[in-house]
Amino acid sequence: MPETRAPYRVADILVECLPYIRRFAGMTLVIKYGGHAMVDEQLKADFARDVTLLKFVGLHPVVVHGGGPQINTVLERMGIRSRFVKGLRLTDAPTMDVVEMVLGGKVNKAIVTQINQQGGKAVGLSGKDGGLIQARKLQVVHHSAEGAAPEIIDPGLVGEVTDIRPEIIHTLSSRGFIPIIAPVGSGSSGETYNINADLVASRMAMALSAGRLIYLTDVDGVLDAEGSLISSIDAGAVGRMVAAGSVHGGMIPKMQCAIDAVAAGVKKVAVINGTRRHALLLELFTDQGIGTEVVS
Repeated sequence: MPETRAPYRVADILVECLPYIRRFAGMTLVIKYGGHAMVDEQLKADFARDVTLLKFVGLHPVVVHGGGPQINTVLERMGIRSRFVKGLRLTDAPTMDVVEMVLGGKVNKAIVTQINQQGGKAVGLSGKDGGLIQARKLQVVHHSAEGAAPEIIDPGLVGEVTDIRPEIIHTLSSRGFIPIIAPVGSGSSGETYNINADLVASRMAMALSAGRLIYLTDVDGVLDAEGSLISSIDAGAVGRMVAAGSVHGGMIPKMQCAIDAVAAGVKKVAVINGTRRHALLLELFTDQGIGTEVVS
């Protein structure tokens, strides 16, 4: 019987994955889940299935999710106008109430439900649970024209991470659960802060001594001057690209988070296109991966 038939091809693929499964067994993997992969129904189902598979083959996935479009939708329905300055959402108390409700409730629990439906054991967490994410108010200083005084921007209840207390993550992961984390943190006086999910994912990977940090985005990764995908790049080269203006827009903070994570001991940070089906599996279980990996 010819071995080119579909069942044999499936067996070949499984055998090809074996070295990677063996290599990654027991490794903690932090995944930042956002972009189009969070709104497309097929991609959402694929993501839930892939994360469940990773847990079953011995990895310890930890998911940090965003939710900007979902927040905007609810704010519009409630008649609360979103205000942005220099690309930063200004978060007053009414807006923060909606952010916490949407991230910690609607979005977080939807992801938990999808993974549980695939046979995983997902648990939803806010950064406030177990004191997981400690934060303080983000201080924003915008430098405009040369010689002009810097502009101080008050973002309201937007925070930056001061500390990650990962005990609850270790406990859940060791007992077979998949933590799903909403990027909301607690201040020293009990105030609640909205924190950029890219930043939370980076700091979470550092605190957990993760072997991998993966950012799901809507682009293929980092491109060179000719527009070709860079498969692997060291952190120093990334820093030079950012300084030279070769990295643009929303990729800049992701790359800075990647540099910080690698400097703190995370072995590799990958930026991959989450609009491709089974992007996580293709990145982890193939020789070349599918995006850009940042290494030390």
